[in-house]
Amino acid sequence: MPQRAAARLRIEAAVGFLSVSAKASKARVVTVLGTTQTLAWGSSYYLPAILAAPIAEDLGLSRALVFGVFSGSLLLTALLGPAAGRAIDQRGGRDVLALSNVIFALGLFLMAFAHGLPMLALSWFIIGIAMAMGLYDAAFAALAGLYGKDARSSIVGITLFAGFASTVGWPLTALMEVEWGWRGACLGWAALHFLFCLPLNRFLIPQAPPPPPKVAAPPLSAEESRERKRDMILLAFVLASASFSSTALGAHLPGLLQSAGTTLAAAIAAGALMGPAQVAARVVEFTIMRKMNPLFSARIAAGAHPVAVALLLMLGAPFAALFVIIHGAGNGLLTITRGTLPLALFGPVGYGQRQGFITAPARASQAFAPLLFGLLLDDYGAASLWLTALLGVAAVAALFMMRVRQ
Repeated sequence: MPQRAAARLRIEAAVGFLSVSAKASKARVVTVLGTTQTLAWGSSYYLPAILAAPIAEDLGLSRALVFGVFSGSLLLTALLGPAAGRAIDQRGGRDVLALSNVIFALGLFLMAFAHGLPMLALSWFIIGIAMAMGLYDAAFAALAGLYGKDARSSIVGITLFAGFASTVGWPLTALMEVEWGWRGACLGWAALHFLFCLPLNRFLIPQAPPPPPKVAAPPLSAEESRERKRDMILLAFVLASASFSSTALGAHLPGLLQSAGTTLAAAIAAGALMGPAQVAARVVEFTIMRKMNPLFSARIAAGAHPVAVALLLMLGAPFAALFVIIHGAGNGLLTITRGTLPLALFGPVGYGQRQGFITAPARASQAFAPLLFGLLLDDYGAASLWLTALLGVAAVAALFMMRVRQ
């Protein structure tokens, strides 16, 4: 009996050690991906906000044309997303994410030596390939490959880190541009990808297990197949609507608040609350809401923007800060929903490729949102928000038509 008791204690100790080791490994992966995602977003999606003006001036181009090239790169990510996701499903996320850092570095290096539109367009074309392979959807797919349906908390974790991408990226880009010029800033970001992000992604993210062998699954009934396709279409609409609204407001928020009656100083002060609101909402999701049905979180997130718009347009400029906080909180939750809801609805098998198809309309809407919403804002002012509010209401309705199946 004493021998059995001792053996049992050794087994329990080993299981406990493995459990602690697994948690430590997951924490390391979340920290690595959170760090590399922050830098990837800062050196791509948030780059034109700082460098578009000096690039346009130096190359003799209009700022609109520089942003148009950037929009083209976003459209390219929508086209390449399914292929990148399929590669992660087959090979795991480690190698794909590491390769994205090499491609990011190449695109930024070429941009530093651009002397006209053709080289600038080529560099953004290459960066577009890297964005398809190295931003949120790729990281979410990597986590799904590693942890299956248990990836939800890890997805939330990396969004907590990367919620500060603009907070880190904009000042760092501005600092490099002041010290080294816009070309030096591009070279600085290229060096960060090659010397810092590449080793982190390649050596600190474990290789995902091979995909399970295909077995003959029970065929879906005709009704189940229709429901599955319907849910994919509805979710694609929800994410596209959310991406349009968040990108439109991200590009035009200060001017939008001024058209609602605030001063420039008040608009800037209110806009500064966006980042903290997003991160605070993600903390709530990570702690209080982590056990809740992802559909519940998604409905709250999608409904936040219409509520914020109603407050601003009906009660006026004094509620500008509250508008930003509510919109920012909803946007922060929707970023998590982009990764967790497809996992809950459809499972981890084939997650990457499916995610690429579901998020393709969202990526495309991000490309067109700044231009389209800017035209509306010029003609209708703050009343343009009724469009994004209606999109939010439609997204909530779509979410109520879905259900998570066991």
